[in-house]
Amino acid sequence: MKKYLVEFIGTFFLVFTIGSVVIDPGAGPLAPVAIGSALMVMVYAGGHISGGHYNPAVTLGVWLRGKCPSADVPGYMAAQVVGAVVAAVVALSLKGNPNLTAKLVPTIPSLIAEFLGTFALVWVVLNVATAKGTSGNSNYGLAIGFTVLTMAFAVGGISGGAFNPAVAIGATMMHLINGSQVWIHLVADFAGGAAAALAYKALSPADDVAA
Repeated sequence: MKKYLVEFIGTFFLVFTIGSVVIDPGAGPLAPVAIGSALMVMVYAGGHISGGHYNPAVTLGVWLRGKCPSADVPGYMAAQVVGAVVAAVVALSLKGNPNLTAKLVPTIPSLIAEFLGTFALVWVVLNVATAKGTSGNSNYGLAIGFTVLTMAFAVGGISGGAFNPAVAIGATMMHLINGSQVWIHLVADFAGGAAAALAYKALSPADDVAA
């Protein structure tokens, strides 16, 4: 239960930060810095308890890599989604429940952008937080947070830059993602997470894949 509560808390503050810095009045062009930083500090805060996934695509990738027990996967994903939903409600309330309309994004470019951004994120997570060669390092939170920051700057203008199915659900509730297009994020993000895990296993065959 402790692991699930940590996943709830970390995802809550990630999505709450997104709503707070994107919905006007927000942080403008510096929003990705705040979002990446929020993820970084939450990974440092809870990584030793739950692994600091805060993202169903990360949980999928870590599970496929063999470092998350199958029994934990539903609880992790449920906690992440619930954290995102609660955060969206709180952020909207604090912003005065503005009447927002999310713009439509181009389908194919957004699928590619979300896939690449999520692949990069899960690839970094697996290499800095689960690999033997980086075991015990103290920079994993910074690397993970900065991956989100980098990808948000790189392709956020195309897809919205969720790279996280829970974030996509929360952002849809906050009208930052058009509800009719949330499938783009869900499909591309889970696909990116799975692909990153397969790439990791192919390139690190000697690494221990036991949970």
